[in-house]
Amino acid sequence: MDVSLASAWAALGGEPGLLPRVSTVVREGALPARLPVRELARACVGVCALAAAELGARRAGLREVPRVRVDDGAVATAFVSERHLLIDGRAPVAFAPLSRFWRTADGWVRTHANYPHHRERLLSALGLPEGDATAVGAALAERSSLEIEETVYAAGGLAVALRTPEQWAAHDQAAAVAAGPLVEHDRADTAHARVTPRSDAPEAAAVATSVAAVSASSGGAPLLPAAGVRVLDLTRVIAGPVATRTLALLGADVLRVDPPGTPELPDQHIDTGFGKRSTALDLTRAADRRVFEELLSGADVVVT
Repeated sequence: MDVSLASAWAALGGEPGLLPRVSTVVREGALPARLPVRELARACVGVCALAAAELGARRAGLREVPRVRVDDGAVATAFVSERHLLIDGRAPVAFAPLSRFWRTADGWVRTHANYPHHRERLLSALGLPEGDATAVGAALAERSSLEIEETVYAAGGLAVALRTPEQWAAHDQAAAVAAGPLVEHDRADTAHARVTPRSDAPEAAAVATSVAAVSASSGGAPLLPAAGVRVLDLTRVIAGPVATRTLALLGADVLRVDPPGTPELPDQHIDTGFGKRSTALDLTRAADRRVFEELLSGADVVVT
């Protein structure tokens, strides 16, 4: 897969002439991996910052989109933010003991048991009323990777069999992903567009140039590119909450909604919640459902 800035920008329908506005500070030690993780991260942040700069320029009435500088060091820091965060002086609790790679009878499997309900479902699928790493490891070692994946999924848990590139290429999901574009655009007939107001303040565009470096503006309170945009955040875990954290960084008014029965992990909620407001709503309750419908009708963006 091409993970370059140009390919990502083209997939979003961006104006090709704006690509020279982006410069990159390369740092070879950032996000080391066998796969092109650094390049993917750089492209994601680059297109986001360039789009923010373009939006800021339009809202500020500028003729030219400001330049954007993407620093690999800042990108890497943002992508592993949980490793830098301190909560009341302590490191956050990240992965649970049962969330890891395990040897199986014929290979490897990756489990996810950070959430209490996922841990319970994993143990239930393995026939363990309770279990530590030793008991789980012994149970997994007796089964094939695909058997574990199917059994745990059927119980509502998460376990993924590791596959070779050839095995993955033959999988239905790989074929479905390969057949589609990097980004899909669709417009529902009932969708309405709200035009964001223009600002006379040039800071609306200028502040966008610092987005890639995750730096704060100084002197006054400049209008951020996405200021006034209302975002309803219905996401969980990492990818979605980080996306909406980025929208909050760009100035959007983001409200995260969680179900009270299965709340987010506290430390993870803090790491991905900067700049947002949050609430809990039980959609099985009529009163909460009415509140949710009101929030939905007033949102400009809904992220799921």
